[in-house]
Amino acid sequence: MEKQLHLNLLASRPPVAGGFQSGSKMKMGPGRKKDFTPLLWSQYFETIEDVEVENDNGKDNIFRVYCSGSSGPVLLLLHGGGHSALSWAVFTAVICSRISCRVVAMDLRAHGDTKVRNPEDLSADTMAKDVGKVVEVLYGESPPPIMIIGHSMGGAIAVHAASASHVPSLLGLCVIDVVEGTAMDALNSMQNFLRSRPKTFKSLENAIEWSVKSGQIRNIESARVSMGGQVQRCEASASNPSVSHSIGEGIVEEEEEEQGPEESNKKRMKEDDQEVKKESFYTWRVDLSKTEKYWDGWFRGLSALFLSCSVPKLLLLAGVDRLDKDLTIGQMQGKFQMQVLSQCGHTVHEDAPEKVADALATFMVRHKFTEFKEGFLW
Repeated sequence: MEKQLHLNLLASRPPVAGGFQSGSKMKMGPGRKKDFTPLLWSQYFETIEDVEVENDNGKDNIFRVYCSGSSGPVLLLLHGGGHSALSWAVFTAVICSRISCRVVAMDLRAHGDTKVRNPEDLSADTMAKDVGKVVEVLYGESPPPIMIIGHSMGGAIAVHAASASHVPSLLGLCVIDVVEGTAMDALNSMQNFLRSRPKTFKSLENAIEWSVKSGQIRNIESARVSMGGQVQRCEASASNPSVSHSIGEGIVEEEEEEQGPEESNKKRMKEDDQEVKKESFYTWRVDLSKTEKYWDGWFRGLSALFLSCSVPKLLLLAGVDRLDKDLTIGQMQGKFQMQVLSQCGHTVHEDAPEKVADALATFMVRHKFTEFKEGFLW
């Protein structure tokens, strides 16, 4: 049971009981039909920037970052595995209304719209160094005070970056719903969970609908802006087998039965007169199943690394059962602040952006990192 609860530490939660799964039809339920139309990033962030980072062969790595705010400490946001910076969109709008701060949400390597020379290298060491390099390009030798906030895989990378001092102006560290013990326990079952997800979707709207109905993201507004960072549009001929088993209109579509000779001849004649009709569909941007060799490195030893970071630390969890032994002892010794946010799934900052913003704002003001905005009623 505990393993099942924590399969979401790399990706998102598996479908909840009664939710939409492959081969079943989604039911809207009573009341008004929900709107699954995608929302634009510009409704939540002020700017986007492509940050060029040098490697051994020149500036071949380009990291997409989304920014908001003009003053105050920087909140450097790192998303979870398979997600993108857009998962922080709604949270960004909320936190910027609470406190004086700047937000930089980055697409980690091989995720979102970031393009790197070696996207297969998702080791904790490489990704932590990426964080430091992006900060260096953005701010040079005199970076402003920075608080790193990471969710799931991004939380692990945040800890690795902090412990390796890749961010010299580090102010604080916030980790969201990732704990070494339960993450390690869940790894054996992760591949089965990934195989259970739909491979393709007929449209971005269908992907958004699936994410909400399956329980992956419980906040429909966040799903409408963030799912575009998880999936990408592809094209294939209508008869391409890769389009089968896709999610469209809430029904899993199977391949049609083989056509008879007469139908096949008609089809060939039609194709002589026009191009083969192209059918667009959406598939996952990141094949998380191929990242398995890095999972152990992301999470093993994470609790000790987290506790060793000398800056003020905040741990936000979706359930108290996620604490392992080291963190339980550390929490009792007052080595970090912890808060459990109820009625949230694994994507805590998407499901309850106001709760996460309130917890983070209170933490930062208490440590005198920033102040509440004038007129904000706390």
